[in-house]
Amino acid sequence: MTSADAVITALRTEHDALAALVAAFGDDDLARPSGAAEWDVSQVLSHLGSGAEIGRAALLAALDGKPAPGQDTMRQIWDRWDAMTREQRATGFLTSNQTLTSLYESLDPATRESLRVELGYLPAPLDLAALGRLRLSEVALHAWDVRVAFDEHAVLGTAAVPELLDGLPGLIGLVGRPEPLGGRRATVHVTTTGPASELTLHLDSPVSVRPGVPGAADGTLLLPAESWLRLVGGRLGARHTPDGVLTTGAADLDLLRQVFPGY
Repeated sequence: MTSADAVITALRTEHDALAALVAAFGDDDLARPSGAAEWDVSQVLSHLGSGAEIGRAALLAALDGKPAPGQDTMRQIWDRWDAMTREQRATGFLTSNQTLTSLYESLDPATRESLRVELGYLPAPLDLAALGRLRLSEVALHAWDVRVAFDEHAVLGTAAVPELLDGLPGLIGLVGRPEPLGGRRATVHVTTTGPASELTLHLDSPVSVRPGVPGAADGTLLLPAESWLRLVGGRLGARHTPDGVLTTGAADLDLLRQVFPGY
């Protein structure tokens, strides 16, 4: 199985799990506050549904050798989804995300290996594994936003976690904010469980992470892999931090929550 194959498999698993929940939601469920600040559950689904529509357009453009959709097109899509009722957002998400996932699955092995997709807001086109991993991160984190509306102990889907861990070094510089560090620098030894990994987190400008154990560390952080991903995604508030997360030295959770405010 190639990297793209594994990501696409995880995208299918995440879609099916979330779709099974959403299909049973009534209006009261869709109106619940979600894990995303200032959004109800239906607005999270609107974000995922519109994102799937934009993602499909970008993928089809790359397959046809055409430019990715521009800001005007994306704004029209967002406006249309924002105007939907809660029920329409839920139904639209089920269709839109299924359509995008099926498009990924339809790509033959040669295309999965060779395709490069221009998104317009990144400096270079992405291969299919990287593109799918971006979508997987969005789906997995926002699926958590939905589930936590009904279960404050919700965790990320297990299928997504290994793939998102693999892609974290390329993402963390985009989402980490060095300003809360106030010019301070620190190296944190991050150890995850389920799956096990050893990482070196550099709290600097830019914030970065790489696999492996640091030669010297100013602090340590031990936590489940899914919790580490939620921390980087701005979703490890005190209320949603599991027991057993251990920190020493510079690995201060309150500071790390500021460095990773979420996306």
